[in-house]
Amino acid sequence: MISADLDGSSADSCDAGIEQAGDRMVNTFKQAIVEGRAQIGFWQAIASPYTCEISAGAGFDWLLIDAEHGPNDVPLVLAQLQAASSYPVEPVVRIPIGDAVLVKQYLDIGARSLLIPMIETADQAREMVRATRYPPHGIRGVGSAIGRASQWNRTPQYLQNAADEICVLVQVESRAALGQISAVADVDGVDGVFIGPSDLAADLGHLGNALHPEVQEAIERGIAAVLAAGKPVGMLIADEGLARHYLELGATFVAVGTDVTILARGAEALAARFADRRIAETDKTGDVY
Repeated sequence: MISADLDGSSADSCDAGIEQAGDRMVNTFKQAIVEGRAQIGFWQAIASPYTCEISAGAGFDWLLIDAEHGPNDVPLVLAQLQAASSYPVEPVVRIPIGDAVLVKQYLDIGARSLLIPMIETADQAREMVRATRYPPHGIRGVGSAIGRASQWNRTPQYLQNAADEICVLVQVESRAALGQISAVADVDGVDGVFIGPSDLAADLGHLGNALHPEVQEAIERGIAAVLAAGKPVGMLIADEGLARHYLELGATFVAVGTDVTILARGAEALAARFADRRIAETDKTGDVY
């Protein structure tokens, strides 16, 4: 897997994916970001188990299966989790909304790393953490006997140990949320804060231009605040220079591209070469993806 060397080199490692520790499966992605080891990710928006499996073997540390903006639902996400399960990569599922019922469903099908969008306050973050914990520490419903997460009760002490391997990432993506980012990061059980550049840019008055200096200054301010709270911070950015800049600033989980964009731009470039024409110029200013 990728070891994020800032000089552009990469080395094999086992920093992400699945490792066995006694009777439980260790979330090495969670372990790595807590220890400050950079994890490089790749966005899954096509919503296909086939493309997810292709991406799972590409060498990334984590994949983001997008159920917020991608055309995904619970069964389709399950199929992608199964497709990625043979590879040393951690699937992170972005659920459509911060809802306790959805959290329960995605956890039960085996999504142990969740990205929860549109978190504005520490209270919202706290409720999402509670949704991932069994009573008396939270409100997660107990259905392990019929859940993939526990391997259908084949994982000893799953109910007692599940929270140790669940990684809760909350997404901050508005001006108001940025103002509360330190308090959000400080919530016990929040394992990392993801800064959403596109929505933040829109809320700051720069729709479609996440590279605007005001947006970038806000992102850097957010990174510093999360790190000051002692928590990992991450984001999605397809601009390689900016991705490396964020890593230098201390970001530890950074997604550096999307399956949709690679397919779309690659297909356009190939078609253009054989049609003996130039690719139509499009405005890429501020393009996060």
